[in-house]
Amino acid sequence: MNIIISNSSGPLYQQIKEQIKDAILKGELTDGELLPSVRGFANDIGVSVLTIRRVYDDLEQEGFAVSQAGRGTFVSMGNPELLLETKRRMVEEDMQKAIHNAKLFGIAKEELEAMMNILYEEEDNE
Repeated sequence: MNIIISNSSGPLYQQIKEQIKDAILKGELTDGELLPSVRGFANDIGVSVLTIRRVYDDLEQEGFAVSQAGRGTFVSMGNPELLLETKRRMVEEDMQKAIHNAKLFGIAKEELEAMMNILYEEEDNE
């Protein structure tokens, strides 16, 4: 797992958690896959074990991971509705940015829809 930490992108635990969630949503981490140990992961990316423990606790509370005493923390996709809702929210956030930029640059709704349709169809053809 490749985690990139930036000093200017918010709290470390939040950056790490979001990157792990993103990897789960993209299928890079699969259901039941063992996440790195807290200590090993902390050493690998140069953060405190408390930071990684908080990340894993948050992921567990949000339904993206499950901890098993003595075994570790595993990716959990036990709630497909939660995963689908999270994916929708991510798309909506990107769409909000696109809508904001379109309005800022004076692009009409119809033109934005046409652009989206073209890009969506091109993606299917790749």
